[in-house]
Amino acid sequence: MNSDRSTRFAGRDDLGVSRAEFAVLRRLTRPEKIQAFLDAIPINREIGGETILSAREVLRQRRAHCIEAAFVAACALWIHGDPPLVMYLDCAPSDSPHVVTLFRRGRSWGAISKSRTAHLRYRDPVYRSLRELAMSYFHEYVDDHGHKTLRSYSRSFDLRRMDTRLWVTNENACREANDRLAGLRHYALISGRQERLLSRSNHRG
Repeated sequence: MNSDRSTRFAGRDDLGVSRAEFAVLRRLTRPEKIQAFLDAIPINREIGGETILSAREVLRQRRAHCIEAAFVAACALWIHGDPPLVMYLDCAPSDSPHVVTLFRRGRSWGAISKSRTAHLRYRDPVYRSLRELAMSYFHEYVDDHGHKTLRSYSRSFDLRRMDTRLWVTNENACREANDRLAGLRHYALISGRQERLLSRSNHRG
Protein backbone atom coordinates (compact mmCIF):
# COMPACT_ATOMS: atom_id res chain seq x y z
CA MET A 1 0.00 0.00 0.00
CA ASN A 2 1.31 3.45 -0.89
CA SER A 3 1.84 5.74 2.10
CA ASP A 4 0.07 9.09 2.32
CA ARG A 5 2.04 11.80 4.11
CA SER A 6 -1.19 13.68 4.80
CA THR A 7 -2.52 10.81 6.93
CA ARG A 8 -1.98 11.85 10.54
CA PHE A 9 -3.66 8.89 12.24
CA ALA A 10 -2.89 5.58 10.54
CA GLY A 11 -5.76 3.15 10.31
CA ARG A 12 -5.54 -0.57 9.71
CA ASP A 13 -5.99 -0.09 5.97
CA ASP A 14 -3.21 2.52 5.85
CA LEU A 15 -0.77 0.02 7.30
CA GLY A 16 -2.13 -3.07 5.55
CA VAL A 17 -2.10 -5.13 8.74
CA SER A 18 -4.56 -7.63 10.17
CA ARG A 19 -7.08 -6.82 12.89
CA ALA A 20 -5.00 -8.71 15.45
CA GLU A 21 -1.78 -6.93 14.45
CA PHE A 22 -3.49 -3.56 14.55
CA ALA A 23 -4.93 -4.29 17.99
CA VAL A 24 -1.44 -4.97 19.38
CA LEU A 25 -0.06 -1.75 17.94
CA ARG A 26 -3.06 0.33 19.03
CA ARG A 27 -2.48 -0.68 22.66
CA LEU A 28 0.92 1.02 22.56
CA THR A 29 -0.47 4.46 23.27
CA ARG A 30 2.64 6.29 24.51
CA PRO A 31 6.36 6.20 23.72
CA GLU A 32 7.07 4.65 27.13
CA LYS A 33 4.62 1.82 26.40
CA ILE A 34 6.17 1.24 23.01
CA GLN A 35 9.63 1.05 24.59
CA ALA A 36 8.44 -1.38 27.27
CA PHE A 37 6.88 -3.60 24.59
CA LEU A 38 10.11 -3.65 22.60
CA ASP A 39 12.22 -4.28 25.70
CA ALA A 40 10.13 -7.38 26.41
CA ILE A 41 10.85 -8.85 22.96
CA PRO A 42 14.09 -10.90 22.77
CA ILE A 43 16.91 -9.36 20.79
CA ASN A 44 17.20 -10.73 17.26
CA ARG A 45 20.77 -12.01 17.02
CA GLU A 46 20.28 -13.09 13.40
CA ILE A 47 21.82 -16.51 14.05
CA GLY A 48 20.68 -17.75 10.65
CA GLY A 49 21.85 -14.63 8.81
CA GLU A 50 20.65 -11.08 8.17
CA THR A 51 16.90 -10.60 8.57
CA ILE A 52 15.75 -6.91 8.57
CA LEU A 53 12.26 -7.93 9.65
CA SER A 54 9.22 -5.78 8.87
CA ALA A 55 6.87 -4.65 11.64
CA ARG A 56 4.55 -7.56 10.81
CA GLU A 57 7.35 -10.12 11.05
CA VAL A 58 8.53 -8.70 14.39
CA LEU A 59 5.03 -9.17 15.79
CA ARG A 60 4.89 -12.69 14.38
CA GLN A 61 8.39 -13.88 15.30
CA ARG A 62 8.66 -11.92 18.57
CA ARG A 63 12.28 -10.90 18.04
CA ALA A 64 13.88 -7.69 16.83
CA HIS A 65 17.05 -5.68 16.51
CA CYS A 66 17.26 -1.92 16.09
CA ILE A 67 15.80 -1.18 12.65
CA GLU A 68 13.19 -3.91 13.04
CA ALA A 69 12.02 -2.45 16.34
CA ALA A 70 12.10 1.02 14.79
CA PHE A 71 9.51 -0.11 12.23
CA VAL A 72 7.19 -1.33 15.00
CA ALA A 73 7.61 1.85 17.02
CA ALA A 74 6.95 3.99 13.95
CA CYS A 75 3.70 2.12 13.26
CA ALA A 76 2.50 2.56 16.84
CA LEU A 77 3.33 6.27 16.89
CA TRP A 78 1.60 6.81 13.54
CA ILE A 79 -1.57 5.11 14.75
CA HIS A 80 -1.73 7.60 17.61
CA GLY A 81 -1.05 10.70 15.56
CA ASP A 82 2.72 11.09 15.77
CA PRO A 83 4.61 11.05 12.45
CA PRO A 84 6.58 7.82 11.89
CA LEU A 85 10.04 9.39 11.97
CA VAL A 86 13.34 7.53 12.20
CA MET A 87 17.00 8.52 12.40
CA TYR A 88 19.98 6.48 11.21
CA LEU A 89 23.16 6.55 13.31
CA ASP A 90 26.32 5.51 11.49
CA CYS A 91 29.60 4.39 12.99
CA ALA A 92 33.17 3.25 12.45
CA PRO A 93 33.68 -0.01 10.48
CA SER A 94 34.37 -1.93 13.71
CA ASP A 95 30.76 -1.51 14.87
CA SER A 96 27.19 -1.71 13.56
CA PRO A 97 24.85 1.17 12.60
CA HIS A 98 21.82 1.93 14.74
CA VAL A 99 18.30 3.14 13.91
CA VAL A 100 16.03 4.92 16.38
CA THR A 101 12.42 6.07 16.15
CA LEU A 102 11.92 9.75 16.87
CA PHE A 103 9.12 11.58 18.63
CA ARG A 104 8.61 15.16 19.74
CA ARG A 105 6.96 16.63 22.80
CA GLY A 106 6.72 20.37 22.41
CA ARG A 107 9.97 21.47 20.81
CA SER A 108 12.04 18.63 22.26
CA TRP A 109 13.09 15.34 20.69
CA GLY A 110 13.06 11.89 22.24
CA ALA A 111 13.79 8.42 20.87
CA ILE A 112 12.57 4.83 21.10
CA SER A 113 15.22 2.22 20.48
CA LYS A 114 15.99 -1.49 20.64
CA SER A 115 19.54 -2.58 21.47
CA ARG A 116 21.36 -5.43 23.17
CA THR A 117 22.65 -2.86 25.65
CA ALA A 118 20.38 -0.60 27.70
CA HIS A 119 22.69 2.38 27.14
CA LEU A 120 21.49 2.72 23.54
CA ARG A 121 17.75 2.51 24.15
CA TYR A 122 15.09 5.05 25.16
CA ARG A 123 15.72 8.78 25.34
CA ASP A 124 13.32 11.13 27.12
CA PRO A 125 12.06 14.07 25.02
CA VAL A 126 14.47 16.66 26.40
CA TYR A 127 16.80 17.23 23.42
CA ARG A 128 16.64 20.51 21.52
CA SER A 129 17.99 19.16 18.23
CA LEU A 130 18.66 15.88 16.46
CA ARG A 131 22.38 16.46 16.85
CA GLU A 132 21.98 16.84 20.59
CA LEU A 133 19.91 13.66 20.68
CA ALA A 134 22.47 11.77 18.60
CA MET A 135 25.29 12.96 20.87
CA SER A 136 23.45 11.49 23.87
CA TYR A 137 24.44 8.08 22.46
CA PHE A 138 28.07 8.97 21.84
CA HIS A 139 29.88 7.81 24.99
CA GLU A 140 27.87 4.59 25.22
CA TYR A 141 28.25 3.68 21.55
CA VAL A 142 31.21 1.35 22.03
CA ASP A 143 32.58 -1.66 20.16
CA ASP A 144 33.87 -4.86 21.78
CA HIS A 145 37.31 -3.32 22.24
CA GLY A 146 36.09 -0.25 24.10
CA HIS A 147 36.42 2.15 21.16
CA LYS A 148 33.80 4.88 20.85
CA THR A 149 32.49 4.38 17.33
CA LEU A 150 29.54 6.70 16.67
CA ARG A 151 30.42 9.04 13.81
CA SER A 152 27.33 10.57 12.19
CA TYR A 153 23.56 10.91 12.23
CA SER A 154 20.98 11.34 9.50
CA ARG A 155 18.24 13.87 9.17
CA SER A 156 14.85 12.60 10.29
CA PHE A 157 13.05 10.46 7.74
CA ASP A 158 9.27 10.15 7.55
CA LEU A 159 8.43 6.53 6.79
CA ARG A 160 5.19 7.67 5.16
CA ARG A 161 7.44 8.48 2.20
CA MET A 162 7.91 4.75 1.61
CA ASP A 163 5.37 2.17 0.55
CA THR A 164 4.21 0.35 3.68
CA ARG A 165 4.80 -2.94 1.88
CA LEU A 166 8.53 -2.22 2.18
CA TRP A 167 8.62 -1.86 5.99
CA VAL A 168 5.27 -2.78 7.58
CA THR A 169 4.07 -5.96 5.84
CA ASN A 170 7.12 -7.20 3.93
CA GLU A 171 7.53 -10.95 4.46
CA ASN A 172 11.12 -10.84 3.19
CA ALA A 173 14.13 -8.86 4.40
CA CYS A 174 13.43 -5.11 4.20
CA ARG A 175 16.64 -4.39 2.30
CA GLU A 176 15.22 -1.59 0.18
CA ALA A 177 13.98 0.26 3.26
CA ASN A 178 17.31 -0.29 5.02
CA ASP A 179 19.29 0.94 2.02
CA ARG A 180 17.17 4.05 1.71
CA LEU A 181 17.77 4.96 5.37
CA ALA A 182 21.49 4.22 5.11
CA GLY A 183 21.65 6.46 2.06
CA LEU A 184 20.16 9.52 3.74
CA ARG A 185 22.29 12.61 4.08
CA HIS A 186 24.41 12.28 7.21
CA TYR A 187 26.03 14.87 9.45
CA ALA A 188 29.36 14.30 11.18
CA LEU A 189 29.37 14.32 14.97
CA ILE A 190 33.14 14.64 15.40
CA SER A 191 36.10 15.76 13.31
CA GLY A 192 39.05 13.61 12.30
CA ARG A 193 41.22 15.34 14.90
CA GLN A 194 38.65 14.68 17.63
CA GLU A 195 38.48 11.04 16.56
CA ARG A 196 42.22 10.66 17.05
CA LEU A 197 41.92 12.07 20.58
CA LEU A 198 39.15 9.72 21.76
CA SER A 199 39.83 7.72 24.91
CA ARG A 200 38.59 4.17 25.39
CA SER A 201 35.38 3.60 27.27
CA ASN A 202 34.64 1.48 30.31
CA HIS A 203 31.29 0.53 28.75
CA ARG A 204 30.99 -2.76 26.91
CA GLY A 205 28.21 -3.82 24.53
